[in-house]
Amino acid sequence: MPVGLEILVVVLALVVAAGGGWLVVMGVLRLASSSQDAGAPEGDGPNGSRARATLRGGTWIGILERLAVVLCILVDEPAGLAVIVAVKGLGRFPELRENPGASERFVIGTLASLVWSAAVAVGARAILF
Repeated sequence: MPVGLEILVVVLALVVAAGGGWLVVMGVLRLASSSQDAGAPEGDGPNGSRARATLRGGTWIGILERLAVVLCILVDEPAGLAVIVAVKGLGRFPELRENPGASERFVIGTLASLVWSAAVAVGARAILF
């Protein structure tokens, strides 16, 4: 495969993972919110206002996470995935400890983001190799 085409595949994978991941995560969080108990207070839950306020900056962190996951998979560096997950979890631990809705949002959003970016990266690897 020509180098220019390889670069195009990598750039497209990064763009699709970062941009499309936001849509996937928001959709999954919306599904998680709609399935919560009807008796829960309005601001609680994974898509509640308290969880969103606690996890401010999460959109940018998610974009960077997806870019890093795609790059780790494309360069065949699986240890980098463990570092990404560990740093993200440790960095958010103080906020998550005190807010169950934020904790649920964090876990659901992170897993959706990781699965999406890994799927995009595996698809790009299949094209490249």
